Amino acid sequence: MSEQYLTVAEVRDLLTAEAEKRGSESLLASQKHALEHAQTVCSISLEQANAIVEEVSQIDFVTEPVAYKIADILPRYPEDVRAIFSKERVTLEPSQIQQILDIVAKHI
Repeated sequence: MSEQYLTVAEVRDLLTAEAEKRGSESLLASQKHALEHAQTVCSISLEQANAIVEEVSQIDFVTEPVAYKIADILPRYPEDVRAIFSKERVTLEPSQIQQILDIVAKHI
């Protein structure tokens, strides 16, 4: 069994496709709740989310899980970026924070 990170946009699209294929009534309750949550909180397309993940992943201090968090949270303020990195062992310079904010702003 392997692990793969997904953005909320990808979860939304996968569950929407499954609901259309099987009918929304045949989704499990947990799947229905996950789909509703994804539709509520995700305001970008899968292409935009993937572009953000791809671009921030190229920054040397951004790990794969953090790249997906950035695409899901869509930070707009320096405090948002600091919160995402709060559990990481990285001290961000203001220029690094701005670089992440610029990438996100470019894709939303």
